[in-house]
Amino acid sequence: MLGAHWLVLFGAVLLSWGALYAMSVPPELREASRLFGLEFWVALCTVTPDLAGYGRVALMWALMSTAMMLPTALPAFAAYDDLGQSGAETEPLTLAAGFLAVWWGFSLVAAALQMTFFNFDLVSSFGDSRSAWLSAALLATAGAYQFSALKESCASKCRAPLAYFMEHWADGPWRMGLRLGLTCMACCWALMLLAFVGGVMSLAFMGIATLIMTLEKLPEIGQWVSRPLGAALLAGAAWVSVAG
Repeated sequence: MLGAHWLVLFGAVLLSWGALYAMSVPPELREASRLFGLEFWVALCTVTPDLAGYGRVALMWALMSTAMMLPTALPAFAAYDDLGQSGAETEPLTLAAGFLAVWWGFSLVAAALQMTFFNFDLVSSFGDSRSAWLSAALLATAGAYQFSALKESCASKCRAPLAYFMEHWADGPWRMGLRLGLTCMACCWALMLLAFVGGVMSLAFMGIATLIMTLEKLPEIGQWVSRPLGAALLAGAAWVSVAG
């Protein structure tokens, strides 16, 4: 039987994706929805920096982080759950809360970065890059990072969650969740910032990025994803530099 904590985690992912879908509704559809008495939801789902301000942009990034990063950590949560099934005392939701706390902290920084880019006219209202040089720099940074020792170290820990939990079990679920979140962020931060290239409000980008980051953390195939992805990103950076 599926544990209640799994229902909470899956519910958080589904609700976050649903909220992001609502936020991504085109402005003309938001305008039309006013005919049906949905002014409050229209206002709530306006998340462009010029209209929403930092608070709602940060909320949008927090929802993105929840929707995109929780699925990538499900193998780790499953390994933790297996330890509980074997008799160890576990607190899955506390572990997940620690993990999300790190990514919500990342969201505050990413939102500030988006507001800064917007104020300097480097990205559009919807988070799309207006600068070929910004796009090339982000792609090159993410591509080069795929080959770094830090990336490989963090990715290897994500691919072996059972060994990670055994090493840090004495820390307790909250601190282990924080450690797991920090490891995950160190692995994926550069890929997350590619949202400014693919479009912060783009569901297509979010879906593809979530799939790639999930595959990258799987022990069987993750090592075959990282470096080819890095090469592709570097090639993309070169192409954008020339074409731009």
